Amino acid sequence: MQTQLVTFTLDRLHFGVEVRHVQEVIRYQTMTRVPRAPTVVEGLINLRGQIVTAVDMRARVGLGKRDGSQLPMNVVIRSADGVASLLVDEIGEVVEVDAAQLEPAPLTVTDRIRDVIGGVYKLHGMLLLELDVERALTL
Repeated sequence: MQTQLVTFTLDRLHFGVEVRHVQEVIRYQTMTRVPRAPTVVEGLINLRGQIVTAVDMRARVGLGKRDGSQLPMNVVIRSADGVASLLVDEIGEVVEVDAAQLEPAPLTVTDRIRDVIGGVYKLHGMLLLELDVERALTL
C-alpha cells in the first residue's frame, strides 16, 4: 500500500508525516509565549481565529537551538486532540512510499527521536523518519 508523506528537515535529519494528518504548511507566525509551559512549547499562534499550540520539534527531539538567522516553518497537523503546529527547519516535498517498506528505527537513532517516530524508510541513500503525530504531541 502506498502512503504519501509530507517531508521536513530538522538539522540534517529528514522526517515525514502522513498527508492525512497535515492541515496546511505556513510560514513563521508571531507567537504568544505560554508561562510555565513545557520547554518544547514555543508558544501559541492565531490561525485565522483558531488558537494553535506551536511545538518546537528541534527541542522535542533533543537537537540544539535553531540558527537565529532562519525562522522556522509551521506544519499544521490534526491529531486526536485537535490542531497543533510543528515548528520545523525546512519543508521538503511530498513523497510516496510503500508502507510495507517501513523498518524499525536503527540503533543509531537517539531515544528522543525514537520516541516520536514509527519507523524509517530508506530512500535514495538517506533515512526518512516517519513521525508518529500522537507520540510527537505527547509532551
